[in-house]
Amino acid sequence: MKDQFGRRIDYLRISVTDKCNLRCTYCMPVEGLEWIPRPELLTYEEIASAVAQMAELGLRRVRLTGGEPLVRRDLPDLVRMLRSIPAIEDIALSTNAVLLPQFAAELRETGLDRVNISVDTLRRDRFEAIARRPVRFFDAMLEGIEAAERAGFAPLKVNTVMLRGLNDDELPELAALTRERPWHIRFIELMPVGENLHLSDRFVSADEILARVRAMEELAPDEGPPGNGPARYFRFPGAPGSVGVITPMSHNYCDRCNRMRLTADGQLRTCLFGTHEVDLRTPIRAGIPVRHAVRRALEGKPERHLLQLGSSRGSGGLAALSQVGG
Repeated sequence: MKDQFGRRIDYLRISVTDKCNLRCTYCMPVEGLEWIPRPELLTYEEIASAVAQMAELGLRRVRLTGGEPLVRRDLPDLVRMLRSIPAIEDIALSTNAVLLPQFAAELRETGLDRVNISVDTLRRDRFEAIARRPVRFFDAMLEGIEAAERAGFAPLKVNTVMLRGLNDDELPELAALTRERPWHIRFIELMPVGENLHLSDRFVSADEILARVRAMEELAPDEGPPGNGPARYFRFPGAPGSVGVITPMSHNYCDRCNRMRLTADGQLRTCLFGTHEVDLRTPIRAGIPVRHAVRRALEGKPERHLLQLGSSRGSGGLAALSQVGG
C-alpha cells in the first residue's frame, strides 16, 4: 500500500474502545466523553476481517489501542484472530498496564508480540494529580509492568508525556532506569487537542528533554529496539536500555509516516490529526470487500499534520487523544 506521496503504509493502529480506566490530564477529560454506542463498535470478527483484507494489500503490522484496550472484554480473543492471519508479522499493544496482571500471560500465549506501557510518573503521591484516579491504580500499573516482564514481552517500551511542573522533574529518574533495566523509555511531546489546551504552557520540547538527559552523562545515538514508530533513540554507555524521544511538535516526522488508524467505530483515519476518514464499517457489515475503500483512504492521506501549540485548529476535530488511540 502506498499513499499519494509514495509513502509505504504497512502499519495499522486499531482502537478497540474509546473508554479508559484512567483520566490522564492530557488525554481525556475527568468526566469522560460521550462514549461510542455499543452497536456502532466493530466486533472482533469485523476487525479481523478488515485486517485480513488489508493484509492482502500489504499490511504487515498492527497495534491495539484504545482508550485503554484491556477494558474491552476478551481482548485475547482478538489477538488470537489476528495471529491467525499469515501476513501479519507483528502484533503490539499500547496499555496503561493497570489490567496487565490479569491478562499479560494470556495475551502472550495467544500471540501478542510486544507491549508499550504508559508511565507518566514513578511517584505514588503525584499519580492522582496526573491520572486522576486513586493510587491503587498506580500499584496495579507497577504490578502490570512486572507481569509483562514475567510473560516475556520484549522489548519493553515505556511512554511518558512530559509536562512542565507536573512530572518533568522526574526526567533523570526515568532516564536512569535504562542504565539498570532493558527498558526503552520514550519521552513524548504534548500534542494539543480540544480538551488539553489548558496544558499548553506545560509543553516540554524534545530538544530540552535531550539536553537535560545529556547533562547526566554522555548520550550516544542508538538504533533502539525493533518497532514501527517514529522515536529517535539514544543510549548511556553500557546501558541495557535506551532513551527515546517522540517529537510530533518540534520535529514532525510526517515525511516517513507508515500508518493509518482504524477507529473503534470502523472509520479508517489516515492521519491522527487529520479530518480525512473513510468508512469501513458499512462495507464490512454488508459483506462488501474493503479494497476500494482502503485505496480511497490512501489517495486522500494528507502530507502532514497541522498541529499548533495552544490551538485545536490542527487537531482534526479531536476533543481527546483517547478517541483514536494516539
